Amino acid sequence: MELGATLSTLLLLAWLLPLASFGAIVLFGPRMGRAGKAAGYVATGAILAGVVLSLFALGFWIGEHGLGESLHGDEHAEVKAGEEADHHGHRHDDGHAKKFYSGDWYTLAEFGGLRLTIGYYIDALTVVMFCMVTLIATCIHFYAMGYMHEELEDVTDHEVTLANGEHLRRPGRYHRFFQYLSLFCFSMLGIVVAGNIAMTFIFWELVGICSYFLIGFYIERKTASTAANKAFIVNRVGDFGMIIGLMAIFGSLGTFHYEEIFAQVRPQEIYTPTETIEKHHELTVPDGMVWAEATERAGEIVMDHAGQEYGLENAAAQMAAEANEYRDQGFGYTLLIIAGLGIFCGCMGKSAQFPLHVWLPDAMEGPTPVSALVHSATMVAAGVFLTARFFPVFTPEVLLVIAIVGTVTLFMAATIAITATDIKRVLAYSTLSQLGYMMFALGVGGWVAGVLHLITHAFFKSLLFMCSGSVIHAVHSNEMTDMGGLLKKMPITAYTMLVGCLAIIGAGIPLVIGLSGYYSKDAILAQAYVFGESNGSLLFLFVIAAGGAAITAFYMFRLWFMTFLGEPRDKHRFDHAHESPKVMWIPLVVLSCFAVFVATPPITDLFNPTAAPLVRMLEQAVPNGVAAGGASGGIVIPAEADSHEHTVHVLAGFIAFGTAMSGLLIACCVYWWRLINPDEVRAMFAPIYRFLLNKWWFDELYDKLLVRPTLYIGRFIAWIDRGLIDWLIDNIARWARGFSDGFDRAIDRTLVDGTVNWVARQTHAVGLALRGVQTGRIRQYVVLIVVGTVTMFVIAFGLSK
Repeated sequence: MELGATLSTLLLLAWLLPLASFGAIVLFGPRMGRAGKAAGYVATGAILAGVVLSLFALGFWIGEHGLGESLHGDEHAEVKAGEEADHHGHRHDDGHAKKFYSGDWYTLAEFGGLRLTIGYYIDALTVVMFCMVTLIATCIHFYAMGYMHEELEDVTDHEVTLANGEHLRRPGRYHRFFQYLSLFCFSMLGIVVAGNIAMTFIFWELVGICSYFLIGFYIERKTASTAANKAFIVNRVGDFGMIIGLMAIFGSLGTFHYEEIFAQVRPQEIYTPTETIEKHHELTVPDGMVWAEATERAGEIVMDHAGQEYGLENAAAQMAAEANEYRDQGFGYTLLIIAGLGIFCGCMGKSAQFPLHVWLPDAMEGPTPVSALVHSATMVAAGVFLTARFFPVFTPEVLLVIAIVGTVTLFMAATIAITATDIKRVLAYSTLSQLGYMMFALGVGGWVAGVLHLITHAFFKSLLFMCSGSVIHAVHSNEMTDMGGLLKKMPITAYTMLVGCLAIIGAGIPLVIGLSGYYSKDAILAQAYVFGESNGSLLFLFVIAAGGAAITAFYMFRLWFMTFLGEPRDKHRFDHAHESPKVMWIPLVVLSCFAVFVATPPITDLFNPTAAPLVRMLEQAVPNGVAAGGASGGIVIPAEADSHEHTVHVLAGFIAFGTAMSGLLIACCVYWWRLINPDEVRAMFAPIYRFLLNKWWFDELYDKLLVRPTLYIGRFIAWIDRGLIDWLIDNIARWARGFSDGFDRAIDRTLVDGTVNWVARQTHAVGLALRGVQTGRIRQYVVLIVVGTVTMFVIAFGLSK
């Protein structure tokens, strides 16, 4: 079997196994052992099998394309084009190969030029994402089997108080939790493997539905149902923009398939009327978008040549030549920008980027395993993944928007995390900030850096959330003000969470070695510095990103110190605290190992961060044209920071190290060594503290600008409905009833009923008159018979004459 077919088969099975688990639990969940306990084993077994299949796919990929060399100069770079009818490989003119396999498993429908298929687009990014998603999801499944154990019995929810003052008691929903979890994993893997943007959008929405179910798992709680609604509604805002982008793409390019879109936007060569110019996959406005803004002219050309021999061919050639003239005049470029911004708008919603970030902190209302999965490997990762996948279509202007949005998000969320006391909300705002870093990296041209941080963040953020869940499971509180001194009671949780904290701040020793987050942060800052040098007025973006790294170190170690060091703040909770069971802490140890080593270079090449196998894999997936850079309107998107020139990386490494250590030092001074009293700092900066404590007042702002006006408009429309429309309909009904009553009285009762009643009365009177003839006397009857007989005889005799 050829490699493309092998990979598609392995990933198809890995993708469908969670769906099979979902179907089995839907049909037989409550009957799977006591209270559906076996549902956890079914779901976990399915995703574990997905890990195995994904690792086999990774092994086949490395065996075919190698790993020791990057894309530049890789002797294995050539893809065997035409392996099968539906597997394709493309090669750059400069000898650099873009390695991918695409095809269709099943064609759903064809409507004219619209072809809807279930297809795949498999490159190194797809394979890496499959391994990452399934591995983290497997750890979370094992963890959830312990964390959600109480759902096997009837549950008393102390967060819900009934009208009689008692707490809500409900049946456990253990099997339903794993049912949703399986569907969630299936949906995310569908986004990763999708071969066209329409298929991506379907699973995009399915991920949103699953998040709605899981965030609102404790649906009886008002906060949980509100959070689920908030996540669903905010994401629909982003999806509206995404639909606009999809319409712009299909309406002008006539396809949803990634391969065909990228081939039109990043063509290997661009033809002009006079000469052929080789531009190695530089951004080009496709002819379809050019003619979408010059439709009338296209019609004139076709009409001019329609009557000639081979008129259509001549018209097509003339249109191709004319397209370059219109392209040079800027036709179609605005539509390309709209398409890019529309797709990114959907990514903003899924990855909770400013200003659509408000749903993610409230998503903490779901169970902790859900938070770990949503914040690491599934929903929020989907937005960054699609931005990376669609990178070839983004113009420099769109990339600048992405960079600015990411910068605002990373700084805003980091500042809010400083004041949060709910341990899960601190991590939620940390996720927002790190997602901002990923978007920022992609926006400044650091494709590998952004995707690398997506992978490393997935491991240490899932670890951090699961550690927080372990703490909550032990002390039955989310508030860090109820914790303290837990290192003695929960050493495994404490030290694995310490690894996660060190990984997220990018801890490491410059020029030597660091944790996984160090390498991705280093790459992001290096690319930001190169971008700032290329666009001097935008150097402040680099400064903000570096400052955000210091804030990250501060709030993460503030969390760790408040939770695990010092004296217990709540003696009762401390006394009852205990280490989590093995099924919960073993996944923590596994994830902590990946948080340390997933991006580490080989021991033989420690001084070269880009020698890491993960980086080599991602370099094989770099989209066409990324290395070529580009410029428009004074905005320069430079090539990825050269891995062979250490100057930038050395500088970025020292900056990352310095900012991380400065934030860590301040956290130590405040929350460990107690050299600074936090209460005095809060009092000194009271206005800023209130501003951050209220999350920059975004919820209040949206409430006043959007929610209240919407409710007012809703009440106004309801008044129109009830006061005007219902009044009119009710009165029309009354008028109709009155008319019918009058008609009934005038016609039915007077005329019809009167006539019928008169006939009845006359008939009755005749009957009464005839009734007098019947006397009951036999002699009288005989006389009448005789008289009648004689009379008849006389009449008959008379008639015979």
